[in-house]
Amino acid sequence: MKVRFRLATAAVAATVAAAMLYAGTANAATLFSDDFNDGNSSGWTTSGGTWSVAADGTSVLRQAGTSSDARARAGSTAWANYTVTARVKLTAVNGTNRFAALLARAQSNTSYYYLALRTNNTVELKKLVGGSSTTLASAAVTVTTGAWYTLSLNVSGSSLRGSVNGGAAVSAVDSQFATGQIGVATYNAAANFDDVLVADAAGPSPSPSTGPSASPSSSSSPSASPRPSSPSPSASPSASPSPSGPPPNPPGPGQPDGFATVAGYGQATTTGGAGGPVVTVDTTEEFLDYIARTGPYTIQVSGTITLPTGTTDGMHNVSSDKTIVGLGSTARLVGGGLNIGVPVSDAVTSPPANAVHNIIIRNLSISGATDDLINVQMFSHHIWIDHNDLSDGGDGALDIKRGSDLLTVSWNRFHDHDKTTLVGHDDANGAQDTGRLRVTYHHNFFDRSDQRNPRVRFSPLVHVYNNYYFDNSYGIASTNESGLFVEGNYFFSVNNPGRVEFSGPLGRMVERNNILVECNHPIEVRGTVTDPATFYPYTVDDPASVPTIVPAGAGVGKI
Repeated sequence: MKVRFRLATAAVAATVAAAMLYAGTANAATLFSDDFNDGNSSGWTTSGGTWSVAADGTSVLRQAGTSSDARARAGSTAWANYTVTARVKLTAVNGTNRFAALLARAQSNTSYYYLALRTNNTVELKKLVGGSSTTLASAAVTVTTGAWYTLSLNVSGSSLRGSVNGGAAVSAVDSQFATGQIGVATYNAAANFDDVLVADAAGPSPSPSTGPSASPSSSSSPSASPRPSSPSPSASPSASPSPSGPPPNPPGPGQPDGFATVAGYGQATTTGGAGGPVVTVDTTEEFLDYIARTGPYTIQVSGTITLPTGTTDGMHNVSSDKTIVGLGSTARLVGGGLNIGVPVSDAVTSPPANAVHNIIIRNLSISGATDDLINVQMFSHHIWIDHNDLSDGGDGALDIKRGSDLLTVSWNRFHDHDKTTLVGHDDANGAQDTGRLRVTYHHNFFDRSDQRNPRVRFSPLVHVYNNYYFDNSYGIASTNESGLFVEGNYFFSVNNPGRVEFSGPLGRMVERNNILVECNHPIEVRGTVTDPATFYPYTVDDPASVPTIVPAGAGVGKI
């Protein structure tokens, strides 16, 4: 189990709220979370159905009966304004127009608000009063038995809002219930529930604090420098050109953003396999064939593909101009990893003509590699790693090194992994790495990924914003004169959220508007770092919303 908090009485809730007000700190404290990995459902009260903790990849709360209504409730009757989020999978139905649901402000088993995912391809925002239901709002959404969906239900005052996978929003105004528990439910259906998270939606805006505390704290931030304190790459053909200014507007949904959209090395932006054939693969042979082909391809992965180890240590080369995207929420690569980059040569210190470039990897679960899950090396550029689930690799989950540049890593879930994401090969590799390795990390869920989230050498700018750090040994590390711009992140139970290290020369770190909860150290700051807005447009979400929106939107099945 990740971490579980319960505010069992109104008095405790009031105490926490008062502490937050006293500290002048941010809202969106984590009130409750349960991923059932402790093998039990302690704290949940069930009614009807057949409930148990069972395996579905990881441990889940399972309701196996299909003959009646079934409910499970948890949390405090005093909770008022909050967002509850959970992953939901319908596994069997008895009849038509059945549903699985997420509950808020539950008074009892017959009175609550709920967001119902129905088999007639709708999502409904409803209330149940004494067993009688009223539909407040509805929207069309494709509902498939056996597929995971992320439901989110926000209750704030009389405003109610629900969403499915970050879209299909429904909203209403109703004042029937002011407080109550959260829960999950089914109607003549069996379903699995996982990753339940409740985040408080009450409290003041963040205000600076110079150190961590047991309640949420927003750390202080020096102002950013308009110029880097280390030299930028020269204007030679081998170096990335300096930007002439960011484009006027951020990209739309489903499009790359961040450093992956900055022009350089003869490439305007990242497009992957756009313009080439679209193929679907479901065997190892097909997958390895298409990722190695010359020219643009969009490669859709269906089901589980096992990558061999062989003489490559399980790493398989991806050639330029490829989009590799999983279908649905069940596309998996297991046993091996993806290598983006030409063969290693320490003698090469500028981008070769055959540097791998223009790669998109999305919506894939990758696990069990004997080496890295994804390795980016040897001056590869314009890479977008988005909405993946990365776990249980033999070395790094995602390593970026040896002069690679202009990457965006967004909306991924990293878990069950030690050395998560390294930027920069080693302390002696400055000839290849200095002035390059520019990466944007945003809206990633570092879910008990122990360390290197990321650890950076030599880069003039790594931009880390709106990520959710949950129970990590350390978050971010800056070494070897690298520059990190850290903003709008939420750190929960992280021993050392951000540090500047002696691994070679010290690094540099600027931070602003981050929230630290139950962390043992503040974010260390040193030196000046170029503001990322110099390179590209972006919008930072309120860091108080990060514990809700990031788990709800990060990972597979959510694009």
